[in-house]
Amino acid sequence: MQRSQVLAKSFARKFLPPSHPSHPHNQIIRSISRPCDVFINHRGIDTKRTISGLLYYHLSLLRMKPFLDSENMKPGEKLFDKIDTAIRNCKLGIAVFSPRYCESYFCLHELALLMESKKRVIPIFCDVKPSQLQVRDDGTRPASELQQYSRALEEAKYTVGLTFDSSSGNWSEFLVSASDAVIENLLEIDGERLRK
Repeated sequence: MQRSQVLAKSFARKFLPPSHPSHPHNQIIRSISRPCDVFINHRGIDTKRTISGLLYYHLSLLRMKPFLDSENMKPGEKLFDKIDTAIRNCKLGIAVFSPRYCESYFCLHELALLMESKKRVIPIFCDVKPSQLQVRDDGTRPASELQQYSRALEEAKYTVGLTFDSSSGNWSEFLVSASDAVIENLLEIDGERLRK
């Protein structure tokens, strides 16, 4: 049995409510009422159909509740309201850095909120080196926001994470490694909460 499956089962036994397959509404109600476990911060145009989307589905299959904007938001919902709430209520963040990540105000806003909310963040550097990530001043944002984004980006760049080259990397191995990292971090976070 793969390590991520063993860790997922251990996680589910210790911290997730038991399944109630007898009535489908129970799962819907539980899904709506339980905050997300993992917030996936990403540049949609770069990674939504690849690494971020695959990671979302893989974590879902392992009975976790990830948040990915394209999967968790419905037409008519306010972007900042829904996303900011998901970030504040999540247990863990994943920041999927890609070559054009820093061009997005939304990506940087989400990352800054994750860091300000003192969430543990697992950085994933997809087709980009940490040293290549820099906040650029295009004249549309106040200096205070740029400083806030730069601080958050620097903190993430100096956090141990995962790297992946989408042109030559092994997708299956990466998904297992990323899932293992998520599960181990969630177990640590939940263990810390239980000790308080």
